[in-house]
Amino acid sequence: MLDESQVEEVYRRLAKAMPGRTANAKGPKGQPDAFRSCISCMLSAQSLDRNTAKAVKALFALARTPEAMLALNDERIAAAIKPCGLYNMKTRNIRSFCTALLEEHGGIVPDTREGLLSLPGIGRKCADIVLSFTFGKDVIAVDTHVHRVANRIGLTEAKTADRTAQQLEARSPNWAMRDGHFWLIQFGKRVCVVRRPKCEVCPVSDLCEYYAANVQDAATN
Repeated sequence: MLDESQVEEVYRRLAKAMPGRTANAKGPKGQPDAFRSCISCMLSAQSLDRNTAKAVKALFALARTPEAMLALNDERIAAAIKPCGLYNMKTRNIRSFCTALLEEHGGIVPDTREGLLSLPGIGRKCADIVLSFTFGKDVIAVDTHVHRVANRIGLTEAKTADRTAQQLEARSPNWAMRDGHFWLIQFGKRVCVVRRPKCEVCPVSDLCEYYAANVQDAATN
């Protein structure tokens, strides 16, 4: 992995090259409150964005609060969210989430990672996304783009997204925590793409462990 000074330099360069948090950044799928942000994030698991959007729209046309959600039977929930896949499992998670939210938190979504992770169906990625977008906390949420980029460059060395999130939290400078997610995700979408990353225009290629091992070595051999 990169050392502390190199990590700082990567963030400095990405801060100049990539957009940070925008003033109107909203929760998952643009949802206006923490409850719907959590549900939307749960529905997005292993689902394409367009399919998640269909499921979110259909479900929230039926219910927008935990009480209203629990008033629906499983068949209605499953039918609404069917486009996002795994709808039977997600229906059970939604019901468990709403029940726990009412019984343990009075229907109010907690604004701490510990509180969010205590709720059924909420993992580290979802918790951090809600904390960042809905509650405005300074955390680096790790999706597939951030996971790929962080491990390619050498900011982290982890096989799972959760472990990447833990390492980023421990190794990222405090000043980069607020916008780090935005810099890394945009970098992953624009430059450090899944196939054929655009190393020739990368602002951190001279620091990147992937570039040193795969591109630079190939060019010299």
